Amino acid sequence: MRLERLTANKIKIFLTSDDLMDRGLSKEDIWKDAGKWNQLFYDMLEEASVEFNVEIQGSVAVEVFSLQAQGMIMIITVEEVKAEEEALHDGFVEMQVRVGDCENLLFAFEDLEDIINVSKRLSSVEILGGSLFAMNGRYYLLMDQNETDKNEMAACILSEFGNASIVSPHILSEYGKVIVKNKTVETILHYFN
Repeated sequence: MRLERLTANKIKIFLTSDDLMDRGLSKEDIWKDAGKWNQLFYDMLEEASVEFNVEIQGSVAVEVFSLQAQGMIMIITVEEVKAEEEALHDGFVEMQVRVGDCENLLFAFEDLEDIINVSKRLSSVEILGGSLFAMNGRYYLLMDQNETDKNEMAACILSEFGNASIVSPHILSEYGKVIVKNKTVETILHYFN
C-alpha cells in the first residue's frame, strides 16, 4: 500500500491485489460485503490521518478505481469543516463512495530496453499509442483512451515488463520530461524495430 498527498484535502491510496488479499478482500467483494469494505475505508482514513497528520472529520468522499490486474486506487477527499459545524460533527465521518474503472494505465520501467520490448508486445495485439515520460531515473508509460477490453490485455502485458505506478499523470506532466506524446508504441517501433 502506498499513500500520496495530492492536495491539502485530497489523498491517493494505491492498494495492490496482494494488499487486498492480506485484508481478506478481493475487488469483486466491493459489491458483496459492504461491512468489510467500510472497515477498509475507515482503516485507510486512519492510516492517511496518521501518515499526513490530518484530522479527518465531517464529510469524506472516497472514489475507488479498479486497475484490472494491478489492484485499486482510492482517492479520499475531505471536505473542510467550518468552525460552527465542528461541534456538530465531533468525531463523526460521513462517507460517500463512488466506484469506477480507471481508464488510464500508468507503468514504471527501469530502462529503455523494457520500453522497447513492451512496445513490441503491445503492437502485436494491436494496442498502440501511449505517452512516454522520464522522471527520477525511470521511464513511465501512460496508456490512455483504450477500449475497456484492450485495457485488461494492456495491463497484463505492461505488468510483464514494468510495475504499476502510483505517480499520478499530473505529477508526471508537472515534474517529468515528456519523451513521446500520444504515439509511444509507434515511435519506439519506428526507431527500434
